[in-house]
Amino acid sequence: HRDLHSFPTRRSSDLKDYTREAGVRQLERLFGSIVRKSIKEILVNKLDHVKIEPANLEHYLGKPLFRNNQIQKEDMVGVVTGLAYTMAGGDTLDVEATFYEGKNNLVLTGNLGNVMKESAMAALSYVRTNSDKLGIDMKVFDKADIHIHVPEGAIPKDGPSAGVTIATALISVLSNKKVNRFVGMTGEITLKGRVLPIGGLKEKAIAASRCGLKEIVIPRDNEKDLDDIPKEVRDVLKINFAETLDDVLQIALIA
Repeated sequence: HRDLHSFPTRRSSDLKDYTREAGVRQLERLFGSIVRKSIKEILVNKLDHVKIEPANLEHYLGKPLFRNNQIQKEDMVGVVTGLAYTMAGGDTLDVEATFYEGKNNLVLTGNLGNVMKESAMAALSYVRTNSDKLGIDMKVFDKADIHIHVPEGAIPKDGPSAGVTIATALISVLSNKKVNRFVGMTGEITLKGRVLPIGGLKEKAIAASRCGLKEIVIPRDNEKDLDDIPKEVRDVLKINFAETLDDVLQIALIA
């Protein structure tokens, strides 16, 4: 029997840290690698057996290829979890917003593509137009620069589903209201605040469940796609529908 604590790791890993493909071919390869290395250890070290658990998985498979994003440790102002669709499936994406003394500039960082930049401009226009209703002092726009940042800048990001996330981050920081860290969201918005449907709902919902979110907010028009989400994911996620940004804010912001 092999001591599981003899292989120091930063944290326990699991197979989701080594594959993101939709099929099982890579998973089959991983099991093959584990079996071959286990047999070698048993023969060389004359062991009866070895035990494979998350605590020693890195010893058998090497360093993880992926690190699943984790939810924030506390509710924060200006930090919102969005749901993204990538080449490797679904993922979560934090969007951060802040403002500081400046000259009414919009600063965008995080290797954003043109579609996300346009989403940010549309979100800011909505916030400015509805500042009274949102409890935001219009004077802030005249004397401050607004900065929107999506971490992991080395990874290009683009797609038409970040509008609600960016708008929520802006409203949170400008109204000084915290965001529920257990809520993720996806959807594009119009200048009038309507929430538009998105693609990749299945993958996004799986990613939300994987990282520990408890609720997600999706466009009302995507209600027809609920059957695409695996039952085991629907059982652990509360799925909310939004027709307008007001619906999103009622769920995501903490009064």
